[in-house]
Amino acid sequence: MRTVGGMVRVLVEFLVLWGSSSLALIVLDRILDGITLDPSGFTPLPTLPAALVLALVFGLLNAALWPVMMRLMSWIGPVLLFVGVFVAGGVIMLLTLYLVPVASVDQRRDAFYLAALLSLFTSVVSGAIASRSDTAYRLMQVRRQRFRLRRNTALVDASPGLLCIQIDGLGYDVLRRAIADGVTPALAKLVRETHRLMPWHTDWSSQTGATQLGVLHGSNHNVPAFRWYDKTTEHVSVFSNPVDNEQRELERTHIPGLLAHDGTSRGNLFTGGAHDNVLVVSRMRGARLGGGAGYSDYFADPASALRTFIRMLAELQRELRQSLRQKRKDIQPRVPRGGLYPFVRAFATVLATDVAVAAVVGDLIKGRSVVYVDLIGYDEVSHHSGISRPETLAVLTKLDDVVEMLLAVVAQADRPYRVVVLSDHGQSQGATFLQRYGETLGQLVIRLATRREPAKRHWYERESDVSAQPGSEGRAYAAASVHSPAAAEEAHACAGEPIVLGSGNLGLVYFPHLPGRADVHAIEAAHPGLLTGLREHPGIGFLLVAAPGGSVVLGPHGEVDVTTGKVTGRNPLAVMGPDALAKVRRTDTFDNVADIMVGGTYWPDTDEVAAFEEQVGSHGGMGGPQSTPFLVYPADLPAPPEPLHGAETVHTVLVGWRDFSTGPRPAVTKQDATTGADDPGRPASRG
Repeated sequence: MRTVGGMVRVLVEFLVLWGSSSLALIVLDRILDGITLDPSGFTPLPTLPAALVLALVFGLLNAALWPVMMRLMSWIGPVLLFVGVFVAGGVIMLLTLYLVPVASVDQRRDAFYLAALLSLFTSVVSGAIASRSDTAYRLMQVRRQRFRLRRNTALVDASPGLLCIQIDGLGYDVLRRAIADGVTPALAKLVRETHRLMPWHTDWSSQTGATQLGVLHGSNHNVPAFRWYDKTTEHVSVFSNPVDNEQRELERTHIPGLLAHDGTSRGNLFTGGAHDNVLVVSRMRGARLGGGAGYSDYFADPASALRTFIRMLAELQRELRQSLRQKRKDIQPRVPRGGLYPFVRAFATVLATDVAVAAVVGDLIKGRSVVYVDLIGYDEVSHHSGISRPETLAVLTKLDDVVEMLLAVVAQADRPYRVVVLSDHGQSQGATFLQRYGETLGQLVIRLATRREPAKRHWYERESDVSAQPGSEGRAYAAASVHSPAAAEEAHACAGEPIVLGSGNLGLVYFPHLPGRADVHAIEAAHPGLLTGLREHPGIGFLLVAAPGGSVVLGPHGEVDVTTGKVTGRNPLAVMGPDALAKVRRTDTFDNVADIMVGGTYWPDTDEVAAFEEQVGSHGGMGGPQSTPFLVYPADLPAPPEPLHGAETVHTVLVGWRDFSTGPRPAVTKQDATTGADDPGRPASRG
């Protein structure tokens, strides 16, 4: 009965779309000078048959040819594919006019305009059939997918699946305030009714690469930062490079990934062992840049592409307007927001989100066992706007709407799901190192090491001098989506000069001319006064360096023996939290730990840091809310250990929840799946 009802709804939607599209063609015939429906007349009635035929044939050709065209174009990146969607629509319209010459077009470009406007109109009507909300638009797509999939699905697993929604960069304290202020009503409802909210604590490297590697693959050992240098290979590894990310996965093949069994990875840096991936950076290169990356399925519906395009235009104007407002009101701190950033923001907040979420909707309807999706919009905007400013919270509200929509899809799915919402790190705010002191960390190190003013062409600070190229997850995804980066990035510095990298307020200094890991004596001999100059700088909180008897943490007024924890003078780690020494000890064991690990200053009175990148909100090191993300989990699951430290521990918790079962459950047959919502014995819990 429910299947028949679904078929009736689809038929009604088809008739409404056909009729409304025909009327739209009549209107376009009157508006566009280059398009004329046959025959001509003073009233629209004689053109109605031509409009009906044109709308029907165009719709049928779209249904038949669009999947083929998308497959042919699936080798290109999502940004280029996004543009190709509009070209494909025009080609189909030209073919329609050739097969049924019921209209004349003065120029071929008019056919592309007609196709785009008609597809846009059908997109609006499709959304209006459900309602004007984004949730209803997606649920309308859910009904269609359920109708298609059930014809080919013989068995639906009735055991609970696990849906993990990562809100990139959202700190625990920011979320708590957002819940209290009504910014995130969907998450507030979860926390107050069915779920529990708790903080967890990152490793020293508080950034997405380290966290997702640990959470999805069970180990983030030898990951000191977002980017680091290998003295042996002279290679800079960076998490925006698909080749490097794939290598990180290959190093961990002995550990079963969180998503290895019937799992899907959506919008992440890594696969987590999943074979089904969409917008996953480690798979976005070579032949896998397109079809293998999975996003071409999103463009199977041209209405989706047009809907996303309009929302991206709106996001571009929103960013330009908000940037001008910051300048006009002289809001501080702030950073430049021109160049490519408005497009990166539109990609992160709209295109990447739409593609990843559409894939998750399909996963839930198909009943995949475990799904992990990363929503990167908040992180990208907070880097440039601030962690809790009105425009950033507006983006967070939109992500909360996405969570609400996915919960609604879960409620309609045939398989029950446990929903976990988490973040990978927080962010700390403040004026940047360059803004405060007039030079970057790289320039400071070169000046102290060589006792001369550095020439920028002689020092290497790959992507950490963000005035040249900002670093963030959104930019990493956007870059990987347009092209496949080179297999390796070589660092070249003048003889005797160090290589300086930055990730938030975490800095890494390497001396290529000094073999192995240089200790304090080797550094002092090669560059007298460098360590003293760095530890006394007001923007640097502490240094981790090797020493003959074991590594030591150096601060402006004291030091800490890493092995014993003995403090001499004033403890430079005291303001960094009770787990700071444990984080330092762990990083100290890494093979690729820098010769000097630089911890930026944290000012607890203002809760600010000075990032080595040009970002208002930053993360990557220690100090402030950047090290404390959140975890929201169903109250009926086993509670995690408290306090919860490290991404690897979060992996263990999620694996336990993935495999947790309240008891044996029978499989749901195809017949049961069509009536399961009316079955009183079906589990009611969806959260």
